[in-house]
Amino acid sequence: MQHETERRVADLHMVRASQTPAGRNSRGAGFKVALVGTFAPRKCGIATFTTDIHDNLRIYHPEMDVDVYALDDGKGDLAYPGVSGLIRSDDPASYAATARAINASGADAVWLQHEYGIFGGDSGDMACDFVDRVAAPLILTFHTVLRQPTAKQEEIMRHLIGRASRIMVMSSHSRDLLTESYGAPNEIIEIIEHGAPDRPFGRQAQFKEALGLAPDRPVMMTFGLLGPGKGIGQVIEALPAIARDHPDILYRIVGATHPNLVARDGEAYRESLIRRAEELGVSHCIAWENRFLDTGELLDQLEACDIYVTPYLNLQQSTSGTLSYAVALGKAVVSTPYLHASELLSDGVGLLIEPDSPAAIVAAVKGLLAEPQRLERLQRRAYAKGRETIWPRFADATAGLIVKAAARNRSVSAAGRQGGTPAVAAPGMSAVLGMTDGTGIAQHALGIVPDRRHGYCIDDNARALMVANVATRLPPDERLRLSQTYASFIQHAWNEDAGRFRNFMSYDRKWCEDIGSEDSNGRALWALGHTIENADFPEIRDWAVDLYGHVLPHIAELGSLRAISFTMLGAAAMLRHDAGHAASRDVLERGSAMMVALLGHGRRPDWTWFETMLAYDNPRISQALIEAAAFTGDEIAGKAGLETLRWINDRQTSAGGHFRPIGSESFGRKGEFLPFDQQPLEASAAIDALRAAYSHTGDGFYRDAAERTWQWFFGRNDRGVVLADPASGRCRDGITPRGANANCGAESILAFQLSCYSMIALSEDPRQREAGQQFDEEIVHIN
Repeated sequence: MQHETERRVADLHMVRASQTPAGRNSRGAGFKVALVGTFAPRKCGIATFTTDIHDNLRIYHPEMDVDVYALDDGKGDLAYPGVSGLIRSDDPASYAATARAINASGADAVWLQHEYGIFGGDSGDMACDFVDRVAAPLILTFHTVLRQPTAKQEEIMRHLIGRASRIMVMSSHSRDLLTESYGAPNEIIEIIEHGAPDRPFGRQAQFKEALGLAPDRPVMMTFGLLGPGKGIGQVIEALPAIARDHPDILYRIVGATHPNLVARDGEAYRESLIRRAEELGVSHCIAWENRFLDTGELLDQLEACDIYVTPYLNLQQSTSGTLSYAVALGKAVVSTPYLHASELLSDGVGLLIEPDSPAAIVAAVKGLLAEPQRLERLQRRAYAKGRETIWPRFADATAGLIVKAAARNRSVSAAGRQGGTPAVAAPGMSAVLGMTDGTGIAQHALGIVPDRRHGYCIDDNARALMVANVATRLPPDERLRLSQTYASFIQHAWNEDAGRFRNFMSYDRKWCEDIGSEDSNGRALWALGHTIENADFPEIRDWAVDLYGHVLPHIAELGSLRAISFTMLGAAAMLRHDAGHAASRDVLERGSAMMVALLGHGRRPDWTWFETMLAYDNPRISQALIEAAAFTGDEIAGKAGLETLRWINDRQTSAGGHFRPIGSESFGRKGEFLPFDQQPLEASAAIDALRAAYSHTGDGFYRDAAERTWQWFFGRNDRGVVLADPASGRCRDGITPRGANANCGAESILAFQLSCYSMIALSEDPRQREAGQQFDEEIVHIN
């Protein structure tokens, strides 16, 4: 039960917060955080810490919604009442299921407690698979930061750091080690010292009596899971010398033996300590409490001691919760200079002694007991230091940590846009022009600067030709020049001998291959069909008609599902220009039949898709079926296109209602998908497919879904970041776990450009105008 003083402090904190509208409690209103770690009743330090976070946020920041997902190793047959989920630490499927549950919960942040030994896999690498699956911003608490990790441990740490939006550590040393040895960005790291209780000072006599001890008997104490690294043997070695001057000294050793040690050796270690105490004649000076105490009882027993001893031999220990408790309770601390102690006990807060030295323990303890006034001064200094870390302050700091990680995402995503989308006017073309030279459009960029190392590809030049076909903001001469440039690249890419397009070209205009991928060949044919349908220049259209007719018999033989989809989209465009083009109709009929068959084979109760995995441009497959049905009259194919589009749209809609594209990290994963990295190509594919469905059905569901997808470019996304600038036509390369990818490559720019024109076409649909739909005009610039 919470101590009455702590309850009064909590009440006072709440009153003050409620009287300050812009104060501490208001800043976290409505935030939901998923807290992941070991949890009570499991008996370990991380479980205590996770439980403390949960309990104190509930007390001091009840406006925050904290869901606990408890890690369990299955060894204790424990019950976890009130938690939102349970993760079996050695079961990969349990991590995956929990990540899905967290994503579905609409959590604004996920806060993971990391310590070696609590996660399954090699060195705990199941934690990596888990964080890869969560969509909300990730907060990490590193309880141990190793200076000399194994290769696997370092790999795991770097992976976790790469996913984190915020990192919490409890010491300056840990922060410095993260930046210097693991490459963590300093700006995302926060030092929040371990929280501690707020109890009155100087109540040793009261709590000694509760334990049946004389009020004036000097008491030392050590707490924790027993093991050789704790240094308890050194204190026992020091006891004879201490007892000569203070025969009534009592050393209380509180805590069960470490379960890993028990599993290996039973209680051999504890028994060896007991035997040594008997040999030294100090058994009467020691009280053993062989059990793990819950926090309330631990605090009561800490209050009963005068001197708290942490003689740890492992000087790399970066956190000790009980050390923080002891300081906050005003105990005189004698400790070896492990990392946490060396920082917390500096400036005279405690006594630091050399490790593995019974003589140093003797000198420190006897010095304090011989001078009661010095002992009390040290206790008061510790108590004053502890006011900095009491639970109200700790809760405020951790609430602030959550808000920093989640606020940008939450504020943009929650606000959304009521009944409208950002600007649908034709975008600026400076981004396209800046990436284009006399050869074609460059593939990649560093920031906004073209990166010539990667040269060119037919994929991007095909997309660029499609943009040039509809780029209404450009003067005709400039538009024709661009069309000629991209058309020339496509023409030159055709390898007559191989009957295929090449794809990649280096910056020095040398082809890197004789045959490009099937998908790139399908996309090139699609661009030709798009040009035939949309180009304003007869000469460019005539060129596209000739090349289309020449390459179609070769491209129609492709077997890749996406290549077939792109070819079908090109064929549908040709048929909108020339409804009697028989070869194009054949492409649509064969492709539709193949896709319907694939859907029949791939369908499962929870999987309405053509393949066992999701890759890129997924909605294009549904779009191809929908557009084909308009010409073939194949109702089965049309229904399959609409059904699968609904299914993929559902998978790409977050619990908060915003667009969450299938991440590129999903590619190759059977039956599952991950949220990152998110790319503009997927938004463009979704918008085009949804527009096609709206054109085919008039169902407002597809129009509304397209508008939500459009908003992804402008901040209604998993990181609340703006990716696109309509004024320049520029677009970032996507969204990573940390936020926007700052580069602006051709694929992203062109995907945004094509999305703009697709939204313009949607806004001009007669049914849209009849419904009185209006699109907000708003220019959004990249910061």
